[in-house]
Amino acid sequence: MSGRQATADVVVIGAGVLGAATAYELARRGLRTAVVERGAPGREGSGTTAGNLHVQAVHTRRPGQAVPLDSRRFLPLQKAASERWSDLEADLEADLEVRRAGGFTVAETEGQVAELKAKSAWEAAEGIPSELLYGPAAHTALPALGPTVRAVNWCPLDGYANPLLATRAYLAAAGRLGARLLPFSPVTALARHGSGWRTTIPGGTLDSAAVIDVAGPWLDAVAALAGVRLRMTPVAIQMHATVRAPVVLRHLVQHIGEGLSVKQVTAGNVLIGGGWPAGGLDLAGRSRTSTHSLAGNVAQAVRVLPSLARLRLLRMWAGPLAATPDEMPLIGEVPGERGLYVAGGTYAFTFAPLWGETLAALVAGERPPVAVADLGPHRLMRPEPPRPDPPRPDPARPEQPRSDRPDRPDTPGPAPREPVDDTSGR
Repeated sequence: MSGRQATADVVVIGAGVLGAATAYELARRGLRTAVVERGAPGREGSGTTAGNLHVQAVHTRRPGQAVPLDSRRFLPLQKAASERWSDLEADLEADLEVRRAGGFTVAETEGQVAELKAKSAWEAAEGIPSELLYGPAAHTALPALGPTVRAVNWCPLDGYANPLLATRAYLAAAGRLGARLLPFSPVTALARHGSGWRTTIPGGTLDSAAVIDVAGPWLDAVAALAGVRLRMTPVAIQMHATVRAPVVLRHLVQHIGEGLSVKQVTAGNVLIGGGWPAGGLDLAGRSRTSTHSLAGNVAQAVRVLPSLARLRLLRMWAGPLAATPDEMPLIGEVPGERGLYVAGGTYAFTFAPLWGETLAALVAGERPPVAVADLGPHRLMRPEPPRPDPPRPDPARPEQPRSDRPDRPDTPGPAPREPVDDTSGR
């Protein structure tokens, strides 16, 4: 669309799994949808995530996380997302390598056991199946556990999917319904245009009634183009993968008190993560990995699952995470900016089907499938910076006429400029 003006009902900014899911849900409703992506689709946060499907309550802090998340608030969202993942492969007509073999959350201290008990009660109240197992019963259920594990919480709904396949399938399904994908099209301007919005990309402009900003760690930068100042705290986290091995672990294993997630994927590699910080966030290139986090995460995994010690590490990588200051999800319409929506935050892969449906419902004026009013952007909006007062004259030094100023010739000011014809659009 070089140099062209195009129109759509909705422009989605970001072609990660969340943007892809949103485009699909919009296209299902018959809305003309365009998806713009700064680079290749699904290659940033969505391409580096672990792909976990978290249904039981999660740990409240990853390593280095300053503020604990409200894991109880997550539960109704996790349950709703789980229901949508159950039918997703059939809906998209694609193999996403969804595996729902269940998951264990482990506890190694008495305090952590108490956390397991509390979260198990919350899960029961939400209708999420889970079971607490102590001591020998825990080790019988998962013989690979190390001796430091005192108890586990079992949830049969936990699992994982392949994030690369999921993003690709969502985009393909959206395309079959008429959605347009514009990769390698970074947004350079976003402004009001009539009653809607104009999105500018290198190839031209897109005019639409609504814009959905799901740009991951670039979410706040895109919103700033529209004059919206959001407080986001993007970080880079890292993952580790072993060489392929015969099946040693059939379930997702997490830790209630520490950042740890371990699973063996379809290809045979064991993935070790849990939100450990990378060596630094680089939104202009590739974030660096950290050998400190490598050592800490792998040692933690071997302590909980000692049999992993015999596997050779194959590689590690870092990816960006669109975190918020309160570590809660972000989704909703921007106050005072009709038709501008944002969504992001942690656990976005688990929530992608739910957030896509929720955003499409909000745009279409429908009731969203879950309550999200408390997760809206109002809580993260920065006030406009105060404008400086104009300088005031010093009463002790009254302004003098130009001709009376010492050491200055009485010279005329610059000639008035000729009117400029600015209709060229330059």
